[in-house]
Order: sequence, then C-alpha cells, then structure tokens
Amino acid sequence: MKIGLYPGCSLEGSAREYAESLHAIAPKIGLELKEVEGWNCCGASSAHAVDHLLSLALPAKILAQAEQQNIDELVVPCAACYNRLASAKTEMAAEQKTRDEVVKIMNMPYSGSTTIKNILEVLDHLLTPETVKAFPAFFPYKVACYYGCLLVRPKSVVHAERMEDPVQMDELMKRIGAAPLDWGMKTECCGASFSITRTDIVGKLCGDILEDAVVRGAQAVIVACPMCHSNLDMRRAEIEKVAGKKYDIPVLYITQAIGLALGLTPKQLGLQRHFVPVSLQGKQKNQQNVPAALKAAVA
Repeated sequence: MKIGLYPGCSLEGSAREYAESLHAIAPKIGLELKEVEGWNCCGASSAHAVDHLLSLALPAKILAQAEQQNIDELVVPCAACYNRLASAKTEMAAEQKTRDEVVKIMNMPYSGSTTIKNILEVLDHLLTPETVKAFPAFFPYKVACYYGCLLVRPKSVVHAERMEDPVQMDELMKRIGAAPLDWGMKTECCGASFSITRTDIVGKLCGDILEDAVVRGAQAVIVACPMCHSNLDMRRAEIEKVAGKKYDIPVLYITQAIGLALGLTPKQLGLQRHFVPVSLQGKQKNQQNVPAALKAAVA
C-alpha cells in the first residue's frame, strides 16, 4: 500500500519515537510512505484559538501541497494534526466563502480531493489476519487502549462509528496477541495542551486515566497521539505528585506494540526515549506459547 505521509512537527521532535517505529514497521507490513514535500505546521492546538482563518489556511496548504504532488490518500499519524486537517477540509467543503478566503491566503489551488486517514484506519487495512500469521512474534499483554479526544471527536469531522466507546485500536491489539481491557477512560481528556501551562490539571486528569488502567490490570497503555503520550509519559512526576502514589505502567505508541510483535528491537522502535521505562518485549511464536487471543485472531 502506497500512501502519502504528513508527519507534523511532533514526529520530528517530542514524538520522534513514534516516527521511528512507524518507519520501522512500514516495510514489514507492506506500507510505502511518501512524505509531503515542503510541509508546514498544521497549527495544532493553538492556531484556532488565535486566528480562525489561519487555523484553516495552515492545514489547507498541506492538503494543497499533497494535491500538487498527486497524493490521493494521506496518513496523518498525529491525532491533533489529523483532527486539524480533517476539520479544515470539512469546513471548506461546507462554506464556499470560507474556502475562497483560504485559497486567497494560501495563493495555491485547492480542490479538496485528498483523502485524510488516521493511523488506525491504515493499520486496520494492512494488519489482516493473514498478514499477522507471518509475524515472528506476538504481544501477549493486557492493555488499555487510550484514544483520547481528537481521534474520535467531533463526530461530524472524523466520522467515528463509536465516539464514546471506539474499538478499532482494541481490535488491532487483539490481532497481535494482546488482551485489550474494557475500561472507562479510553476517550477521556488527558489535558492536551495544558502540558506546559497547567501541569497540575494534566496531573489530575492523567492520574485518573492511569489509575483506572492499573486497577483493571493493564500492563501497558496504548496510544496513537503524541500529545496523549507526552502527558501520560513525560508528565509522570506531576501525575504521581497529584495522586500521591507511583505508577510504573508504560505508555506505548500502537506502532511500537506492533513493532515488538514483528520482532523488532526496542532501539529500532525508539523505546529508549520514553521517560517511563518499557520492559515489555515481543514473544516468539511457537505452538506452546501462542495465546488464545492470537489463535482466535489468525484463525
């Protein structure tokens, strides 16, 4: 599968390990990525709070660049970037006046022809039961799949089938041998951009998320958003200060979990970059230790 890639700022900075793990697993699962040339920041969580037209023009320019480079489908791994690109495309499709204003600001043609996909949609297409049969290892852990806000909201923009109880990440984790838990915090907010300005709020919100995961027996939290990862991983000290207790549970990008099931090394997947140590490893397949969940997934 050949598809365009918009990495966004986080995957070249604070979420470098997300990019490393994505590029590490891509050739193993038949994914060919073509990065948008000359891409710019999408505005993420700040532009729309400052200037509405700017918040549309920044992601629209990325889509216009993709069109010029004949990219019909574009995967956007960062949930915040995905949400901004999808929001801009939706609004410009609904309001011709707004679209005309944005095109004038960009000084570039724009047709809205590029399809935007999040990382879960792409992985769901590629990680079929037949594909998983060829994986040399599996990921036999109890996990809490954390979607956060931006992959599933607002419904009018991202068209999530189950906004309050999404299952796409859960199903992907089942396919690689994990046991996703039924838990109550999978779409609760982590504090998002308060990570810098109000770490006390982040500490409280993320503490509630980790507490629920740990109480239910999760061995790892799985995410697909750099902002969620940084709040749950990098802000662990603030979380523990508010909670008055320690949490050792690691937070992995879904691409890292898949990489471990592919038998890739922790360094290839950027696991050494985490603030909270990750001790989980992929387990080699054999007839004695393949878990029932994986057997069912590949049957």
